[in-house]
Amino acid sequence: MTQSGRSQKREILNRVAAILLLILLPTVAISEEVADKVLVDKSDEKLYLLSGTTVLAEYKVSFGANPRGHKQIEGDERTPEGEYVLDHKKEDSAFYRAIHISYPNDEDKKAAAARGKDPGGAIMIHGQKNWLGWLSPITQRFNWTDGCIAVTNGEMDEIWEMVSVNTPIEIRE
Repeated sequence: MTQSGRSQKREILNRVAAILLLILLPTVAISEEVADKVLVDKSDEKLYLLSGTTVLAEYKVSFGANPRGHKQIEGDERTPEGEYVLDHKKEDSAFYRAIHISYPNDEDKKAAAARGKDPGGAIMIHGQKNWLGWLSPITQRFNWTDGCIAVTNGEMDEIWEMVSVNTPIEIRE
C-alpha cells in the first residue's frame, strides 16, 4: 500500500472514530447524571428525578388502587404523602427492582396508633410484578399497587442508576 493509501485509510478511521464518539458521548453523559431529589406528583401521575431545579427525567407512574389522600393505615391502598428518604435498594423483590421509601415516619406511626391501627410499610418505587413486565403497556394505565409507586421495568433501570440510597423523596397530592 502506498503512503497516500495509508493516509486515506487513517483519515477514514479517524472520521469513523469521531462519529462514534459524537454518537456515544451523549449516552455516557446521560448515564452519569445523578438525581439529588425525587418528586412525585400524584395528581399528574408523574415521578420526576431532579438535580437542583433541573428535571433530569420524568416518568408516568401508577399508585395504589385508592390513590387520593395520604396513607393512613395498612391495607388502605394509598400512597403516602410528605417528605421521606429512599433508604435502600432491593433487587430480590417480588417486583422488578425496588427502592424502599422510609414510610412510616414518626408522625405516620403516631397518627395510625391514634386510630388503633398499623400504619403499614414496605412502600417502594418498583417495576412490574416479576415475569409480567410485558404487561406494562396495560398495567401502567391504571392504579394497581397496594400503595407503592410503579413504573415500567426499563424506567426502573433508569431510576435505579440515577438515584442513590438516602436520596430525599417528596410525594405530593
